Amino acid sequence: MLLELLSDILEIDDVLLIVKNNGAVSEVRSNSLGIRQKEKWITIGDNDGPAHIHIDSELIKSAEFVQEEKPERTSFSVRFHDKSGERVFAAFFTKMYDDSKKIISERKNIYDRLNQKYGSLIKF
Repeated sequence: MLLELLSDILEIDDVLLIVKNNGAVSEVRSNSLGIRQKEKWITIGDNDGPAHIHIDSELIKSAEFVQEEKPERTSFSVRFHDKSGERVFAAFFTKMYDDSKKIISERKNIYDRLNQKYGSLIKF
């Protein structure tokens, strides 16, 4: 189900994939990224391209749809966690608001449909 969820996310334009730890942050846009799995490793992007992500599918134990209230807007993401509940990486839905800071209903509907398909908290 992890591969299916990631594949669905990658079909959506303007999603920012973020891998973060104490010493570094990597950000990759979802636009035109491929995905494949070989054994336990899921690769997002082209191995020979300028940026790609390798995910150990055995270490990802859950995913959660998160709507986080900010002072001027709400951020929308899917966050992937390990067995300790630590965030391993996240997919942030960008370009959710127009120039007047009004939510774009089409973008919100895409997020909501994905959330409905998988549920707010997914265990792998």
